[in-house]
Amino acid sequence: MDSPAKAPNCLKCIYFEVSWDPAFPRSCRLFGVKSKDLPSHAVYRANGRHCPAFRKNPKIKD
Repeated sequence: MDSPAKAPNCLKCIYFEVSWDPAFPRSCRLFGVKSKDLPSHAVYRANGRHCPAFRKNPKIKD
């Protein structure tokens, strides 16, 4: 099993958004996940696999 440290960087994903909820400021539009850390880490904790939906946002530079 991979580690959550190798999870995709949600900040560079087209589905990432900032939530209105200060307790859970990071959100994934596709999965509806809100969390304190990256949504990809929440996905990993839930099923033990890395996020299958990561798509790089073309507006974000590396």
